[in-house]
Amino acid sequence: MATDLFGREHMDELQIVPARKIAATAVKVFATKDPEDFRTTWTAALKLGFEGVPGGRHAGHTRRSGAREPWYPRGTEMCNERQVSILSVEELAEVAADMDLPRIEAEWIGGNVLTEGLPRLSLVPPRTRLVFAGGAVLRVDGDNVPCRIAGASIGEHYPEREGIDLLFPRTARRRRGLVAYVERPGVIRPGEAITAHVPEHWLYR
Repeated sequence: MATDLFGREHMDELQIVPARKIAATAVKVFATKDPEDFRTTWTAALKLGFEGVPGGRHAGHTRRSGAREPWYPRGTEMCNERQVSILSVEELAEVAADMDLPRIEAEWIGGNVLTEGLPRLSLVPPRTRLVFAGGAVLRVDGDNVPCRIAGASIGEHYPEREGIDLLFPRTARRRRGLVAYVERPGVIRPGEAITAHVPEHWLYR
């Protein structure tokens, strides 16, 4: 991609992907049963406030930084952009197959919303709005990086297999779903239609 003397890209050579809408479905929704446990359980309706899932492990307007934010001292208070975990039926099936496992369930790894019909969910760009038919809106922050903790949770369901805690982070990279925050509170129910408003985006070099 050509640049001028100031390092600016020529706009006529910049590949811009237009904004678009994609239809999907919320297959299941889950909430935290024990605030000390990141795993979730099925629920008939997922209530969302501006703080996220009320009473949930990841609820709050702010959170403490951890290993994902090495630019801050651990424990620094920061904006909570990780209120809700979104997963897809398609990607969970792919990851399970590549790990030679019968299945991976969303609740095992702390999912809140399980979707179907949104291709390559984990690659949906930041700023995408997920608008649910009931009125709730989630704003995508980015992909959720898989970790050994989630892998160990999966491993508990397959005690005959060793090394799942390490295999999952390697296999599920860019297929572990999204994290998002609540832009508009509401209630999400299983079977609800989703419209993903994907913004105009481009590759920043």
